[in-house]
Amino acid sequence: MEGNGSRKKGKRYAMLIDLRRCLGCHSCAVACKSENDVPLGVYRTWVKIVEKGSYPNVRRVFVPSLCNNCERPVCLSVCPVKATYRRPDGIVMIDEHRCIGCKYCMAACPYDARHVNPIKKIVQKCYFCFHRVDAGLVPACVNTCPGGARVFGDVNDPESEISRLIATNPVQVLKPEKGTEPRVYYIGLDEMAAKAKVEEA
Repeated sequence: MEGNGSRKKGKRYAMLIDLRRCLGCHSCAVACKSENDVPLGVYRTWVKIVEKGSYPNVRRVFVPSLCNNCERPVCLSVCPVKATYRRPDGIVMIDEHRCIGCKYCMAACPYDARHVNPIKKIVQKCYFCFHRVDAGLVPACVNTCPGGARVFGDVNDPESEISRLIATNPVQVLKPEKGTEPRVYYIGLDEMAAKAKVEEA
């Protein structure tokens, strides 16, 4: 029975982004495009640039963004052909053979994390590089980040690096008021950066 303490929980994958370590180098976006053959003009992960302060005390804050692979994904419930589904490990998927490109899921997503593939004419997004994860590897963006800002792992495993970091640091998620329970966590995220519009892809 689910919730029974005597039964081991299954894996639940999530990502943690430590903004104190993000260099704003866009290596994550480049790695994602290369790994997943993402067409020009669209992104599965991107880096939001936010300028804070007043002259002469101005600084830039970088907020890497991607699909949050939510615990309660609203995109799943609005798909008329059931193309969007959730794996047992929490990764939210799109069945590209079922997707009709209606964009209902794009309209429902609070994070603007989905796009239409301009070649295939179907909706796509970040899937945490599930093909790498299934092979025992971390997502391409995590593997490539030179600052070590991204950490990926099983939050149901208390011994995992991501679980330890969440337990020992104040973490935030984007738009918690939406009730989707995002599984992309941030260290160092503030309200201004979270709500700012994208200045650079």
